[in-house]
Amino acid sequence: MFWESVLIAFDGLKANKLRSILTMLGIIIGVGAVIAMVAIGLGVQQKVENSIAGLGSNLLIIVPGASSPSGGVRLAAGSNITLTNRDAQAITREINNVNAVAPTVSRQFQLVYGNQNWQTSVQGSTPEFLDVRNFTIASGAFFGSRDMDSRARVAVIGQTIVNNLFGDINPIGQTIRINKAPFRVVGVLESKGQSAVGQDQDDVVVVPLTTAQDRMMGITYVNSINVQAASGDVIDQVQNDITALLRIQHRLQPGVPDDFTVRNLAAIMATAAETTDAITTLLGCVAAISLLVGGIGIMNIMLVSVTERTREIGIRKALGATFNNVLLQFVIEAIVIGVTGGLLGIVLGIVSAYIISTVAGWNTVISPSSILLAFGVSVAIGLFFGLYPARKAALLDPIEALRHE
Repeated sequence: MFWESVLIAFDGLKANKLRSILTMLGIIIGVGAVIAMVAIGLGVQQKVENSIAGLGSNLLIIVPGASSPSGGVRLAAGSNITLTNRDAQAITREINNVNAVAPTVSRQFQLVYGNQNWQTSVQGSTPEFLDVRNFTIASGAFFGSRDMDSRARVAVIGQTIVNNLFGDINPIGQTIRINKAPFRVVGVLESKGQSAVGQDQDDVVVVPLTTAQDRMMGITYVNSINVQAASGDVIDQVQNDITALLRIQHRLQPGVPDDFTVRNLAAIMATAAETTDAITTLLGCVAAISLLVGGIGIMNIMLVSVTERTREIGIRKALGATFNNVLLQFVIEAIVIGVTGGLLGIVLGIVSAYIISTVAGWNTVISPSSILLAFGVSVAIGLFFGLYPARKAALLDPIEALRHE
């Protein structure tokens, strides 16, 4: 009788193909929407995390400002001149669990090579810049301590600079002009692409810090100090130690606010991860509503099916079909709709995610767990919303059912 119920269930679905397909449609759209939406959310999360991680591992960025001058107006971070090379040297010398320290200055300059020109950010830093900021050299080499001591006019450039100034020409050994002064290109940085906020991380030129300060900008301060902690486990302690040291360096009395700001990228990444997790969850919940709507559709159609097939049910029960036989028949119909709709929804979701990634340029990450979850929910919805109509059919009195017109 079990296999007889299965065959009757499939015959019922085939006899009403259009109705079965329309019933599946809600499940197909719901499952596809869940997979596509979660893929978009995970893509955004991955892009944000990669962008922050691309700035450097276990990185602390110290910027000047955030002080309260005599007028009582609190300045924004980066708006005051309070950091110097001596601060960076003190951190290197006195703070434990620090791998590297790279003070940095930055300013926009016009670059010229032949008849090509490009305006970009020129950063002056130390040889530790590579390790602290997770950059690698694609060709050539980075400048060294001898270049720092001699204030050499050498430059390491990003891939965007190569594309806009040199084209197919090998830039290593070529001379470019930065603010009309000649600089020899000694290295090209490996491409990093865009950050999460759309900033081109390859549109940069790095020169020795001493060259930038003395020969290009005429300054003695630095715009920021990048500090790489030994590990993520000690980064909070390193941040506290740096804060205490710089207060001593700047002779700040107790109660006087810091005239600098220490930004912890690990904390920023954690906050960003929480935000993107919330966005992903929200997108998934919105898409899951479609699954619920699809389940309600299954129940409605199954109730209609029970009404239309009342006489058929009466004949089956008169010929000996039990409560369980009739219940199983309609439960199988509901499950088949849920399973088939779920499988087609998986295909729709994956295809939609790739189309969105290609056409809109958004990052998408297909999650196997979201596929399994959406499929499992579609089957569960088919079973849950099909159970009531199936039970209603199984409870029909055979005599009353046979009298139904």
